[in-house]
Amino acid sequence: MLRRWLPSIVIAGVGVFLVGVWISDGRIAAAVIMGVLFAAGAVVLSPRGFPSSISDAEAREASARDGRPIVYWRPGCPYCARLRVSLGRHASRLHWVDIWQDPAGAASVRDVTGGDETVPTVVTAGDSFVNPSPGLVRRLTL
Repeated sequence: MLRRWLPSIVIAGVGVFLVGVWISDGRIAAAVIMGVLFAAGAVVLSPRGFPSSISDAEAREASARDGRPIVYWRPGCPYCARLRVSLGRHASRLHWVDIWQDPAGAASVRDVTGGDETVPTVVTAGDSFVNPSPGLVRRLTL
């Protein structure tokens, strides 16, 4: 469980340290701005910054039923965060599987990528994409 939150904890910790340094140097405005940016980064990279994850089996069943793509991701992945932020409100149209939370999801990614756990990996009924552009994934959801 800690592994899933570690990137956010590190970013928040670095942010708190830097804000303290800047406040002690009298750079209050910079400290406030950077504090907000570090806090936003910690939220975006946290598991809470993504739609609720489901298991690989649930995602496959739901995708077969509704035709929506499956996104395999992991917390702390900057490419996953970029995809999530770029999709905005459309992110909820996808089925999200956290490969650190679901070993079957990690195995599915290794099957697609030839043994690596490269994320984000997007799987549709007929194709799969490793680290696809947000535009491509947006087109798949419409």
